Amino acid sequence: MAVAHKSAISVGLLYIPVGLYKSTRDISVNFNQLCKDTHERIKYKKYCPSCNKEVTSDDIIKGYEFEKGRYVTISEEELEKIKTKKDKTIHIEHFAKITDVDQIYYEKNYYLAPQIGAEKAFELLRQAMLIQKEIAVAKTVIGTNEQLLVLYPTKETIIAKTLFYQEEIQEIPKSTANVQVDKAELDMAKAMILSMTKKFDISAYHDEYQKRLKEAIEAKIRGQEIVNADTSKPNNVIDLMDALKKTVEMAQTKEHVGTA
Repeated sequence: MAVAHKSAISVGLLYIPVGLYKSTRDISVNFNQLCKDTHERIKYKKYCPSCNKEVTSDDIIKGYEFEKGRYVTISEEELEKIKTKKDKTIHIEHFAKITDVDQIYYEKNYYLAPQIGAEKAFELLRQAMLIQKEIAVAKTVIGTNEQLLVLYPTKETIIAKTLFYQEEIQEIPKSTANVQVDKAELDMAKAMILSMTKKFDISAYHDEYQKRLKEAIEAKIRGQEIVNADTSKPNNVIDLMDALKKTVEMAQTKEHVGTA
């Protein structure tokens, strides 16, 4: 696996050279846009309607629209002046309890791996944070952007989780309804959850759409017809308590069949 970003963890006098590795990969199928008549790839040209000509990268500048139709331009030199210093070291600001960071702030994950000679210091930090159930709040520069992140210890490694800033998070939509929950309904909902509770295994789940899409493409390549998936849904409407009871019964029946 290729390293996505070379860095080092810095906390006090401790300096641990590490590499950041992507924790996910893109499995989606990508399509190209083709001309309907010739099946050639569509090409995009940058065009100025006032000059009535195609423009090159040298003819283009950056502009910010502060009012409708009015722009302020920013040169590459001006952008360079305000860019963050390219310090790629992961500077730990402080430690905090794992439960202190709301899940909504997490953006991307990277595996951290120590470079040769830094294994012991890395392992010491991982074990200490895991025992204390704490994460490290840190800052670094990835690319040209200053990035807020946490170092999250696991049983096998440390994961660097990049964070959204607070101003990037949207407010929760407010509901005007004054909902009252009946105790009997709540008890039945709890029973439903209990009846369907089991250990989570991510390997049991797959992207079914991507699977069907790849099968459809392969079928087209072989000259076969595409078979439509059955997307029908039940349209019967039942009340809340009936829905909860039937869900519990279905879960219990499924569990009984699985153990038979």
